Amino acid sequence: MSTFREIINGDIPVLVDFYAEWCGPCKTMAPFIKSIASAMEGEVRVLKVDVDKNPAAAQAYNIQGVPSFIIFKRGVICWRQAGAMPEHVLKEALAEVLREKPGR
Repeated sequence: MSTFREIINGDIPVLVDFYAEWCGPCKTMAPFIKSIASAMEGEVRVLKVDVDKNPAAAQAYNIQGVPSFIIFKRGVICWRQAGAMPEHVLKEALAEVLREKPGR
């Protein structure tokens, strides 16, 4: 089993969804996250982090509200945004990260 740090430092970009079970906007975003994970399998890894069960992870990335999304590429934060949003916003952010040349 890989650790969070090993996963975000890998070669495949990682979309991390910081959420909470009680959060209405998080529930709204859940089908979008599932769709992205399925459509981009092999290109992007998707992780869901429950901030109530993993407060240290939320604190480490200064998560102030849920849902919050961070895209990592080789351990570097490439994009982050909080709040519910249209699915295409996440897809466009991921597409941009995938287009970036190595070493950028």
